[in-house]
Amino acid sequence: MGQRLKDKVAFITGGGRGIGKEIAKAYVREGAAVVLASRNKENLEATAKELEEMGGKALAIPTDIRFEEQIIKAIEETVKVFGKIDILVNNSGSGGPNKPVVEMTLEEWNDTLACDVTGSMLCCREALKYMIPARSGNIIMIGSEGGRAGFGLSGYPNRSPYCCAKMALTGLMETLAQEVGQSNIRVNQISPGPVKGPRTVWVWNNIAKNTGRSVEEVAQDQVKNLSLKRIPEEYEIASVAVFLASDESSAITGQTIPVSGGLHIGI
Repeated sequence: MGQRLKDKVAFITGGGRGIGKEIAKAYVREGAAVVLASRNKENLEATAKELEEMGGKALAIPTDIRFEEQIIKAIEETVKVFGKIDILVNNSGSGGPNKPVVEMTLEEWNDTLACDVTGSMLCCREALKYMIPARSGNIIMIGSEGGRAGFGLSGYPNRSPYCCAKMALTGLMETLAQEVGQSNIRVNQISPGPVKGPRTVWVWNNIAKNTGRSVEEVAQDQVKNLSLKRIPEEYEIASVAVFLASDESSAITGQTIPVSGGLHIGI
């Protein structure tokens, strides 16, 4: 099998670490040039160097997607350097505060939605300005089972901004798929549950703190609710991101694919 993304240009938000980094590595292996955008310049540059050492083309653009002008500049720079944008992966997201609604500040609420929803919308808007004239493109949202069925619950207590943001991302994805399908642009979403890595550990620590349980007990409860009885790895999310960006999924749009170890059927 040849490289499935040969000569494609991918713009990945939150590409300096975690799931975003794994997607970037997978795309480079499949022949794509990759643009990494996030707030942490050090992580971005380290990841870009790693991708280049793999033999890939990579560009790091420090970008805070809460700010419209930074997104506009980053997409423009992408097209200036590589001549086009074929794939947009909206991976950046804020975990938001861990507290009940009654204690929530408006600033905390707005900041989470600005990053998780509005920032993704703006990235889509700017990328589509180039994808629509080209009549080609692929947008992938990284959602969350916390925005679908939570972690064994309806919603996710003490994480209301995050859950609402991820639910909104689904609405954005489904609406965009209908708006741009006639331009040969596909829009889909990957919905992970807990994924091995520092973000999940952060969540478990906060749940433990709020419930008076140990982190080990929280982790056991999380795994118990997964049909596969294990936490998925970041590379397993990246594999689906490759599939959705490739011609192998050419008739799939407007869909959410859970990559959760069976959380959606194991609860």
